[in-house]
Amino acid sequence: MSPSPIRLGLIGDNIAASSSPALHRLAGQLSGLTVTYDLLRPADLNRSFEEVLAWAESSGYRGLNITYPYKERVVAHLDVPDPAVRAVGACNTVLFGAGRPVGWNTDYSGFMAAYRHRFGDKPPGRVAMAGTGGVGRAIAFALCQLGASELRLFDIDAAKSRTLAEALRALPSGAAVSAAGTIEAATRDADGLVNSTPIGMVGIGGCAFPPATIAGRRWAFDAVYTPVETPFMAAAAAAGLDLLSGYELFFYQGVDAFRHFTGTEPSEPLLRDALKAGETQVPA
Repeated sequence: MSPSPIRLGLIGDNIAASSSPALHRLAGQLSGLTVTYDLLRPADLNRSFEEVLAWAESSGYRGLNITYPYKERVVAHLDVPDPAVRAVGACNTVLFGAGRPVGWNTDYSGFMAAYRHRFGDKPPGRVAMAGTGGVGRAIAFALCQLGASELRLFDIDAAKSRTLAEALRALPSGAAVSAAGTIEAATRDADGLVNSTPIGMVGIGGCAFPPATIAGRRWAFDAVYTPVETPFMAAAAAAGLDLLSGYELFFYQGVDAFRHFTGTEPSEPLLRDALKAGETQVPA
């Protein structure tokens, strides 16, 4: 008798183009597991976020990924065992079981893995970051852990960037952290540019960084991965910057989340190949 499928899902507001279902189903096949993965948009279900979360737990889901705009909101409903993730204040991975659901942040761990995969041990330097929501908080903490010398935060909600700056300054990282009043002030003399907003995503479009702020930097990262080549990534490539795409964060956070959900870790090269090929079945 074959084991029951592992039931997973994603809660978010703009998730129709998500590649998470393919990643987790293929990772399951590579690991000898049957995995189902559903897109759970609260508006489509005529339920609040909290109602969808409770329904998924009661309906037998093993776990969920959480995306914009619910990564901070979900924390109040979780136990968060990792002190670093508690400091981040946002979760994108929820595991159901006995007792209270458990939360993790694989954006935090996944960004560090993606950065090291692309840039090795080279420190981030001075970094300007647009957006200080759920994914922005995770990336900011990761950048401090990676040895950024300075981190300048900009958000259209200035209170959010100031709150994050205060949290980061409490870390023993040595990074100089400030909340910038404008994106131009954040990017002055920066080595790296990071977009942690949904600007550039399918259905939203646009670029978080004005063209004049991009030239002369060393590297750029865009958390958006649908599409992979966002207007920001295209402009950064044209300006000669080294690129770290949102796809790399998607990939590594997904591998980490799958490990939390299943206790197994698929072959990264095989999973990359399967996703690239768009396969629905992995050869035995």
